[in-house]
This record gives sequence, C-alpha cells and structure tokens, in this order.
Amino acid sequence: MAKITLDNLAHSYLPNPKSEDDFALKEMNHDWQDGAAYALLGSSGCGKSTLLNIISGLLRPSQGRILFDGRDVTDAPTAERNIAQVFQFPVVYDTMTVRDNLAFPLRNRGRDESYVAERVQEIGRMIGMEHMLDRKARGLTADAKQKISLGRGMVRKDVNALLFDEPLTVIDPHMKWELRTQLKKLHADFGHTMIYVTHDQTEALTFADKVVVMYDGRVVQIGTPDELFEVPEHTFVGYFIGSPGMNVIPARVEGTTASIEGTELKLSRGYDALSGKVEIGIRPEFLHLSQSEGMPVTVRRVEDVGRHKIIRAELFGHDINIIADEDEHISADMNRVTFDAAQLNVYVNDWRVAGEAA
Repeated sequence: MAKITLDNLAHSYLPNPKSEDDFALKEMNHDWQDGAAYALLGSSGCGKSTLLNIISGLLRPSQGRILFDGRDVTDAPTAERNIAQVFQFPVVYDTMTVRDNLAFPLRNRGRDESYVAERVQEIGRMIGMEHMLDRKARGLTADAKQKISLGRGMVRKDVNALLFDEPLTVIDPHMKWELRTQLKKLHADFGHTMIYVTHDQTEALTFADKVVVMYDGRVVQIGTPDELFEVPEHTFVGYFIGSPGMNVIPARVEGTTASIEGTELKLSRGYDALSGKVEIGIRPEFLHLSQSEGMPVTVRRVEDVGRHKIIRAELFGHDINIIADEDEHISADMNRVTFDAAQLNVYVNDWRVAGEAA
C-alpha cells in the first residue's frame, strides 16, 4: 500500500505545448491517502485514463513528479512500482487454464505453491469462477475473461496500489453489482490503495471512499458522495452527479438576492457584486411546484419513474428539472416554483463562490 502524491503534475501529448489548452492534464497537486479507495470520474476524454497510466508508469508526465510514500517514481518502470492494473478489455493468456491465469502473478514472484493454490481458490470463489478453474481461457465469453483479469489484479496482497481502468464495461449488469461488492470487500479486508476509473457515477459512488471528479483535464473536486451531491464546487460536478443533475440558471447576484430575468430570489448567504458568468445552481430535489408562491414556470411534462416524479419545466426560457414525491399530485394550475434557499449555490465562471452567512 502507498500514499500517492501528484506533485505539480501535468501532461501534453504534443512535443512542444504552447498553452494550457495543449495539455490533456492540467497542472495538479494532490495527496491520495494510503489505503483509501478512489474513483476517477468524468466523461470520455477528460484525462482519467491518462492520469491512471501516469500513476502506473505506462506514461511519463510532461511536467512534475509522482511519488509513492514520498519516493519519486516518475522515471521508475511499472514493474518497480509494485502495482496491479486491470484494463477496460480483458487481457488473459488463452492457452492457460483459468487457474493458471490467476496463479501467474504469484508464481512470477516465486510464491509457495500451497499459498498459490489457496489464494487462487479464494479469488476463483470471489469472481464466481470456482467451478471453471480448470477450463482453458480460450473460448470463454468476454465477461468471463474480464473476470479473470479482475481476479489476476486482486490475487496479490502485497501491491502498493490496485488500478482499474473501466474494468466492468464488458460485464453484465447483475455481475457488475456483485463484482463491485467484492472489490469493496477486498478493500475492507486488505486495505489496498485502490483507484478506479469510470464514467459511470453509480459505479464511482458505490465503490469509492472519495470520488475524484475530472473535467477538461482538471480535477474539479475530490469528495465523498455526500459532499459532491450537497456542495458541488464546479457546475460540472453538479451536472454530472445526480439524475437528473443540478439545475444551473444564469442570474445576477448581489448581497443576499439573486435576480433571474428581473425576478428576485432570496439567498441564505451574502455575496459581493459578482462579475463574469454568474449562475445559481440548485438540485431538482430542492425545487417545489406551487399554485400561488414563487416564480412563474411552464410545466412541459411529468415523468413517473417509480420512486418519484421528474417534472420537466421551463423557467424564463431555461430548462429546469423538479423532483416530486411519487404520491404528490401535480395539477394543471401548479405553475409556480419555489426554491429552498439553503440549498442554493452561486457560481462564477463555473466555480462555486462560498459567500458569507447572512
């Protein structure tokens, strides 16, 4: 296990980057704690896999250093970093049995055969392939092969870190849930430092102690699932976390008042006069339809998704979403919307401004 430090780290795939826009990874400085489980979350092309490959040693950063427990490993090859990595698509030895595939990392390090047999049996049971250990990998389905890859990544107990690059892409939905559960149990049992790359917020939020949200080559927030939901530090976090995501509405903000198209809204915190792209953000759970109070709104449709209702509406020309309880009656004359002021966030150029208690 290892504490992983990103020191002034940045990367460009261009030989002579001229500006920040030329960098796939913008400069970052972070400490990821020994024994914690992290998820790198973001949309395709945001830099997740680039960062993971720098951590593993498959890619050397253009700038800065990476340290394991304070030791500079920037130029160390992957083998010297003592990590295990599982990729998006299965990497197995087709001519070997499932058992020999799982045993390979242990035998490669000279472990005693009795230990190898015990550990392989344990991992085979964990990935649901105990009954297939003596089958050749050739001819197995893609999801079975990926389970072998996952098992081979998990078979060693002595690694500094376990790295997963969207490993459940080819796994069926039911097995995804089981394997995520097993990964969490593995983390609880052995305390490996784990980093899990995904674009799926459910995977990230159910797997990780801390979620590292990336956008346009930057880490825009690191936090627990609750922190990301309750206080998104960037509008992308608000948009990407939650279903549907946070409503973001252009506004003019001064003091304890936000003005949307000339209609005022009270805030729970105070702000100096703000310039730039000013917006307010509020999650659909904290908006409420009303017959008589709040701002005028046009309801476009109501979607009953079982657990609750999603109301698609328009506020001064801006699309918004409102979540209502499953048993809440939505009538045709409910054409106004109220805001829970305590749950409003204010953003300037996409970054949250804290404000001061009113």
